[in-house]
Amino acid sequence: MYAYLRGQLAGVREDGIILDVHDVGYRVLMSGASISSLPPVGEEVKIYTYTCVREDAFLLYGFLSQADLDIFKQCITVSGIGPKGGMAILSVMDADALRFAIISGDSKAIARAPGIGPKTAQRLILELKDKISVEEVLEQRALEGGAMGKGTLTSSNMQEAVEALTALGYSSSEALQAVKGVENAADMDVETLLKQALKHMF
Repeated sequence: MYAYLRGQLAGVREDGIILDVHDVGYRVLMSGASISSLPPVGEEVKIYTYTCVREDAFLLYGFLSQADLDIFKQCITVSGIGPKGGMAILSVMDADALRFAIISGDSKAIARAPGIGPKTAQRLILELKDKISVEEVLEQRALEGGAMGKGTLTSSNMQEAVEALTALGYSSSEALQAVKGVENAADMDVETLLKQALKHMF
């Protein structure tokens, strides 16, 4: 119903915020991690939203990025994981970390979320693994970090670096994290990027 809301942060609650949009106060449920990243009360914020309509309630779930909202929507398609469960998962890891966990099959990391047991975490990985690709994660990183340097880092460069690391025996999750951790990556060719990524492995 609402793609996003932009307004003044009017108040912070344990489970969300009150957002003042043209003198209308919206109660938006958010994860603890997102709440801790918000600016001070009184500042303007843009919150991406998911609308949940139930027989007894009309709820808005809020996210600080489109990436978080997108992975939340994927999570709640999994049997046994509703909006509350999706928020619980994103309270212990951000969108990138969750995608890494799904790609690498790290059910233990996902099961750290309150109310998400090992079986549910494994089911989430099973149902979403084919829907999330390495390329998708890298493209998101390229969009977020496009202004980091003078050059333009393509997902192809990052993909080659990840493939090289996995060929050396590292897991997909480890390789992705290492490549993402390289600063000023947009100024590097594949060889330089690979050398810098390897420094993150030790």
